[in-house]
Amino acid sequence: MTSKGQVTIPKAVRQQLGLKQGARVVFVVEGDHAVLRPAMPDRTAPPSGFGMVRVVGRALPADFDVATLLEAEVRRAPKTKPSGRGGRK
Repeated sequence: MTSKGQVTIPKAVRQQLGLKQGARVVFVVEGDHAVLRPAMPDRTAPPSGFGMVRVVGRALPADFDVATLLEAEVRRAPKTKPSGRGGRK
């Protein structure tokens, strides 16, 4: 152990546990010895849900307004003429 409390994990142990550079581990005291385990990621969902879905498209501006987009779609839609068949019954 170094003066900073750092330890070197032998290569065989790293391979058996599947530890790569940057992996997080935890030490747990069990009786009179310590046990090294890979740290389990915190799988709780964030309260807002932000970050739960990966988006591969381009980012939207912070001031993006869906209503503005819908208004533009309505203006671009072709105008349809009544068919004269009495639409409603």
